[in-house]
Amino acid sequence: MSSYICYMLPTTLLVCLHFAAVNGLLCHCDFCKETNFTCITDGYCFTTTSLEKETGSKKHAYRCLDQQLVYPPENPFLCHPADKLNDTFVIECCKNHDFCNLKLNPTLHVRPTGQPTSDTVGTLNTIQVVLIAVIGTFFVVIITAIAAWACICRHPLRGGHRLPPGDESLEAPDHPILGGVSLRDMIEMTTSGSGSGLPLLVQRSIARQIQLVDIIGKGRFGEVWRGRWRGENVAVKIFSSREERSWFREAEIYQTVMLRHDNILGFIAADNKDNGTWTQLWLITDYHENGSLFDYLNRTTIDTAGMIRMSLSISTGLAHLHMEIVGTQGKPAIAHRDLKTKNILVKSNGTCAIGDLGLAVRHDVATDTVDIPLNNRVGTKRYMAPEVLEELINMNHFDSFKRADVYALGLIFWEMARRCNIGGIYDEYQLPFYDLVPSDPTIEEMRKVVCVDRQRPSIPNRWQSCEALHVMSKLMKECWYQNAAARLTALRIKKTLANLGANEDLKI
Repeated sequence: MSSYICYMLPTTLLVCLHFAAVNGLLCHCDFCKETNFTCITDGYCFTTTSLEKETGSKKHAYRCLDQQLVYPPENPFLCHPADKLNDTFVIECCKNHDFCNLKLNPTLHVRPTGQPTSDTVGTLNTIQVVLIAVIGTFFVVIITAIAAWACICRHPLRGGHRLPPGDESLEAPDHPILGGVSLRDMIEMTTSGSGSGLPLLVQRSIARQIQLVDIIGKGRFGEVWRGRWRGENVAVKIFSSREERSWFREAEIYQTVMLRHDNILGFIAADNKDNGTWTQLWLITDYHENGSLFDYLNRTTIDTAGMIRMSLSISTGLAHLHMEIVGTQGKPAIAHRDLKTKNILVKSNGTCAIGDLGLAVRHDVATDTVDIPLNNRVGTKRYMAPEVLEELINMNHFDSFKRADVYALGLIFWEMARRCNIGGIYDEYQLPFYDLVPSDPTIEEMRKVVCVDRQRPSIPNRWQSCEALHVMSKLMKECWYQNAAARLTALRIKKTLANLGANEDLKI
């Protein structure tokens, strides 16, 4: 017989594939339109009933629950009968025959007068979940998924919304949802060292509880907002529906095993929100109030220590991206492909984190291939390496992409060095090649300057009188070589800057 499989990717995007034969439990799926509202699972079918607070109407959802998301397998916590105090959300599961969830009708329980609200009970239950989680890391992922489900019980299937001015705490009390457990704690507990991101149910739960507060940036992909999740600031990157490939790719890269690093922007969750008439694609990350390195350098100067600290942190993050980690919890080598000051965030401690991985590519060692995303976006022309501008880059050779990243890194170093304040002397902020091309240069204009004329940003003579700026200028030149193979590696740059910091007696 011919059937389809519908399954959830880590980014919560539903994918339905056609197979000639299917082994598994068929369930009714209310949003698998392409597959005649059918999904298949190795776990359970389930049905939920939730109460729409705005309208007071009941809403049913029918889905698949995969085996990897249930514990214990023979009687999953998620499928336990609902607490009778819960009057906003209930779930029932089954696995006795195909489409068994069509016959399920979970009933909401009316809360007697004077009984505590489901919010209160949910908070107590969640605290218990955290206590259980401490018992052993083996069960942490499952327990956190249960906690996420409890979160959904409190505010079922609600999308984020912008808060009215001055009303930031309306539905985001200034305490984390898990009884004092922060987002960072949750991530550290649930990833168990893998660095591959939070479990699916936790991601979706967090995303559905975020309130958008104010817009902090715009780009060709969409907008970036500051959001609030239970008293914590988060950054919410909202992609337009036409940028679905970029959203999917960036979420996919962020959830690469072992990617998590102090100098890579911290990924929290991804979710797609569809109300039937429009779709929003959300990517939720750590929030850094200093903003991008571009904004930071525009509004302030930096001292020698700050320049070295920032440069070292960026090169450390890039070296981690470029590095392959071998092992059962290994990480493929990754190249960024759009490195620039606007895609680097400045943290409160003066270090930086690399973000915007929507154009990143990964190296598959087994096949020696590069998984280039099917994406209409290209990198930023101003930061393109000569071989990229001339379309001579070897797309099948992964080192080619790493060398292009290093070229862009050299330009970023130049931007920072200009803003380095030595004895009250510094330059105003400018983008690379500001004096040679227009504000929005074409590929042809950049190709003439970089490839034909072989121009590079000018290095002032005064930089040679300061040891830190002298070393930085040498690094820039070794990142800018026309011959890509002659450029430094990110790891070599990192080591040079670490030595410079040690020589300058800086506590970096």
